[in-house]
Amino acid sequence: MGTCLLCKTTSPFIAGELSVCLRCIRENPKDAMPLARKAHARSRAAFGLPEEPPNDHGGVSCNLCVNECRIPENGIGYCGVRRNVGGKLEGVSPGEGKLSWYHDPLPTNCVADWVCPGGTGAGYPKFAHRPGPEAGYSNLAVFFHACSFNCLYCQNWQYRRETQKPATIPAEALAADVDDRTSCICYFGGDPAPQLPFSLKASRLALDRRKGGILRICWETNGSMCERLLDEMVEIAMASGGCIKFDLKAWNENVHVALTGVTNEKTLENLSRAAKEIGKRPVPPLLVASTLLVPGYVDEEEVKGIAGFLASLDPAIPYSLLAFHPHFYMSDLPRTPGDLARECLRAARDAGLANVRIGNVHLLT
Repeated sequence: MGTCLLCKTTSPFIAGELSVCLRCIRENPKDAMPLARKAHARSRAAFGLPEEPPNDHGGVSCNLCVNECRIPENGIGYCGVRRNVGGKLEGVSPGEGKLSWYHDPLPTNCVADWVCPGGTGAGYPKFAHRPGPEAGYSNLAVFFHACSFNCLYCQNWQYRRETQKPATIPAEALAADVDDRTSCICYFGGDPAPQLPFSLKASRLALDRRKGGILRICWETNGSMCERLLDEMVEIAMASGGCIKFDLKAWNENVHVALTGVTNEKTLENLSRAAKEIGKRPVPPLLVASTLLVPGYVDEEEVKGIAGFLASLDPAIPYSLLAFHPHFYMSDLPRTPGDLARECLRAARDAGLANVRIGNVHLLT
């Protein structure tokens, strides 16, 4: 049960740490956003991360994502995995990353499992081993220990404990763990965005090892990467039968910043850019979108805006509405009510999307 410090409303759908309600974020952002930024600053300070993307005019530039950090001497970037040492960026690189991985038997609980080759056989025989679910094969699930956002409800917040540890892993080690039963690699986290050069190199090494056999390369991401890296992702995913799964947090930019600490402008630009390639390979779908239905903050209005945007790009883009489980700095919120999920489903379909579903239905209340 939280109370909005602005309008004094008390509700189980107001996060106590954020201390501001959805209505005030939308209607009174001048006063609401400073409160949201303070919540983000507290959550980041707890893990030794910069409160905001550094912008030191004499620092070293990192242009891999929306944050475009200018990192001061001996300072770290917003994602926590790059440090300015003597005027050079150290930490992760195309050849070394901070990550972990495991073999996940197919079909798996992937955001795209209802439309992808591993879950449905879409694209068989070129991109799938079977015309149905690929039982007996596995997905190499790659978890990156960094993120370009700061979601207050992060479902995998524990990665922050690993971000600034010095140990890194070579790209060759990841590629070498692709065996003859691995039919796809999926990068997630955290988020792949801060370490995209690593995932691109590891993917190319793995594809070379497979020598033309089935190995789909997928990313699940907040979509905040620079255009150059996005284009490389699209090229690899397109050729291998993989998909890029955009996790769209909110439509209203103030709501997005309140929840994630970062604008959604770059994410929407990148989604538009990638969508131009959809027609080159409609099956399996190149792009898949999802939104976590955070009760009290992501409602049918947010979903309607996102779905209308997706429909304007291609009404066939698969869109999954995911049920929320309380975590991290929003652990006092309830799980997603079933009525909210159904209202959002209707809103997405009314906005013009043809392929929408509710995911994680077992979490609904």
